Amino acid sequence: MTQGAGQGPVVRTATSRDFRVPPYAQVPVQSECSSREYALAHPEDSVPRPIPLRSGESAPQPAPADRADDPHRADDPAPAARAADGEAGAPGTAPHRAEDAVPGAPEDPEDPQVHPGDAVPDDEPPEGYTPTERDLPVLDRDGTVRVAAADRQPAPEGPGPLYVVGDVHGYLDELVAALTTEGLIDSEGHWSAGNARLWFLGDFTDRGPDGIGVIDLVMRLSAEAAAAGGYCKALMGNHELLLIGARRFGDTPVNSGAGTATFQAAWLLNGGQKNDMDRLQDVHLQWMSRLDAVVEEDGHLLMHSDTTAYLDYGTTIEDVNDTVHEIINRNDADECWDLFRKFTKRFAFRDDNGPKAVRELLAAYGGGRIVHGHSPIPYLLGEVGAEDADGEGKAEPLVEGPHVYADGLAVAMDGGVTMAGKLLVAPLPLQA
Repeated sequence: MTQGAGQGPVVRTATSRDFRVPPYAQVPVQSECSSREYALAHPEDSVPRPIPLRSGESAPQPAPADRADDPHRADDPAPAARAADGEAGAPGTAPHRAEDAVPGAPEDPEDPQVHPGDAVPDDEPPEGYTPTERDLPVLDRDGTVRVAAADRQPAPEGPGPLYVVGDVHGYLDELVAALTTEGLIDSEGHWSAGNARLWFLGDFTDRGPDGIGVIDLVMRLSAEAAAAGGYCKALMGNHELLLIGARRFGDTPVNSGAGTATFQAAWLLNGGQKNDMDRLQDVHLQWMSRLDAVVEEDGHLLMHSDTTAYLDYGTTIEDVNDTVHEIINRNDADECWDLFRKFTKRFAFRDDNGPKAVRELLAAYGGGRIVHGHSPIPYLLGEVGAEDADGEGKAEPLVEGPHVYADGLAVAMDGGVTMAGKLLVAPLPLQA
């Protein structure tokens, strides 16, 4: 609406900067086991916006040659320190405007609109000199070019590197540490991997202290990665199905095949945390309900469970995912229980018939190797409950990284974080 007669002056109000971010991505990480909070920062927040000259304005006048605080001086000892003190002209700050003036800061009586970066060291600008934006090259006195701030690199073309994450089970701090080590997030917990691609293999909750905090982090990283040209996605694990069922159906009896059971009882038996259930919101349930069960990326068939039960739900990846979503949406307790029960099966690739089972899945869904979570590597290796050379029980399962088995056709990614193992984050293809 335009301002008309009888109306007061237009009041400029703060705008909502996250209008392009999906609603679920605005949920902050609320970890009760960590003092850190990973809040969403919009990528536009750090982009300097140059202010063009108004019509009729003259170009900025050069500053005296002995000006020591020129932010483009190559010998400036501490530009970052001046920026921290709020001094105009520090790299990364917005151009000076009257409404942006810091209280107590001196104003230029001649021209308060002069941008500090437009000052030149001599009375006459060098030949070819023009006022520059903050992150463009600056022409020095001798004609050499230097850069006042880091040159921006063009976004790389094509898909970025591919990473996978094994079962997390509520261990938020361990997840943050592993993602930071791989360079996928920065020290503040924000996406820092550009166009990289990240897949979580499922099982975010139960057993560990902060499953909802894990889900919140993954949801937020999904939005941040998309804004950076990459992506962060997740698969449906059996514990997602269990948590959905416990919330939806509670103590409603279901036909378990071995008598009656309930989702609530099974959830508690499998490490369900009251703290997670208390903080579980509709946005979490909706997000989990839409997760796919199986995908193929760069020749890797990604799935949560090491079972052939996926074949019961379709002969193509699309069929499997559509069927799983339909079952969840139909909201039938017995049908959801059967889906959960089948996704809980394991060890199909471990024994002598393992390679055959893997090939059956690859023939149906594509890819040259299966990458899965679900079954902890210590179980696959038979290390749980084993004895060392001295006849004493092993205190901690030894997990160095992903486990390749079944004639090299399968990769296990559950490092057994719930049993003093390791939360695994690995690039694909695996490095030799």
